[in-house]
Amino acid sequence: MAITPPLYEDEHEAFRDVVREFVRREVTDNLARWDADRLIDRDVWRAAGKQGLLGLAVDEAHGGGGTRDYRYRCVVNDELTAVGATALNLSFALQDDIVLPYLLEHADAEQRLRWLPGMCQGELIGAIAMSEPGAGSDLRGITTTARRDGEDWVLSGAKTFISNGINADLVVTAARTSDAQDRPSVGLFVVERDMPGFTRGRKLDKIGMVAQDTAELFFDDVRVPAANVLGDPHHGLRYLMTHLPLERLSIAVGAIGAARSALDWTVGYVQQRRAFGIPLADQQTIRFTLAELTTELEVTGGYVDDAVRAYNAGDLTAVDAAKVKWWTTEFQKRLVDRCLQLFGGYGYMAEYPIARAYVDARVQTIYGGTTEIMKTIIGRDIVGRR
Repeated sequence: MAITPPLYEDEHEAFRDVVREFVRREVTDNLARWDADRLIDRDVWRAAGKQGLLGLAVDEAHGGGGTRDYRYRCVVNDELTAVGATALNLSFALQDDIVLPYLLEHADAEQRLRWLPGMCQGELIGAIAMSEPGAGSDLRGITTTARRDGEDWVLSGAKTFISNGINADLVVTAARTSDAQDRPSVGLFVVERDMPGFTRGRKLDKIGMVAQDTAELFFDDVRVPAANVLGDPHHGLRYLMTHLPLERLSIAVGAIGAARSALDWTVGYVQQRRAFGIPLADQQTIRFTLAELTTELEVTGGYVDDAVRAYNAGDLTAVDAAKVKWWTTEFQKRLVDRCLQLFGGYGYMAEYPIARAYVDARVQTIYGGTTEIMKTIIGRDIVGRR
């Protein structure tokens, strides 16, 4: 029974065939190597660019897909999470759902011409640098500064937990452009790979998504020309708030895809694994668990589909994005934990995809705004409306 209408139409399913072939050819056989190297190589980015899987929302004149229909991005997510490629899925989502929207909305014509074609081709990889050692979800607490020096800006400070931080060629960096403590102004500055004073620290050692490059970044009097400033250098905080709903929707879409894959692997396992002379799937307690998880997955999936439709219609609010982000990521964490339990001891073995899904899921309730921050946003809205 479909509670809501199907999310995808024929053109999305045709695109799925393209993505699925890309995953088969370029991704599946490389997952173990990327994990061992703790880094995704750049070849897969170029291959994705050639296949037209990057920059879907970028206009065709700049080499993109020319569509703002977010369902195409959902298809990419579906096919990557289906094979457990959560690290690559996060990397691509960071490019298309988080970095590119800032360029599409706030870059001028010259900037778009400089950066968009390369990002669509997979030749340029983007990152966004907001979090700092002393400031995570509190964007007003950032201490990285940008001071005006003639036509240039000079950046000083440090960032941490920056996804795509090692591979990134362009880093959209948030920095304070005033000293006011109560109402600081923030600018967004595009720092390029070879700028003097810009250095990368260690690639951070994480418990999950080990192939995804998360890094510390340092800015030691980095001189950024005016041509690399996005929009008004004092309105960056507003820009950041405007684009957070898509970031949170992207995380939710990734969560439901990963949860669906984990449940699929589990159903397959309990059907072939035997205990006490019968398949695990024939035991009532196992079937009850599968019934609960399947129902919760379908309900949550319908909720995510509605959020995607709302985004496409321009109606997804920051509060609604907070709701779908916290709910789906907490659900993903809970579902994967219960699925791993059904694998028994094998679920604890790293060669099983459910084990990798377990550690990969843990960060979902943290980045993009913690569950507690999401509930704060929602609660403030509820009280304010009354």
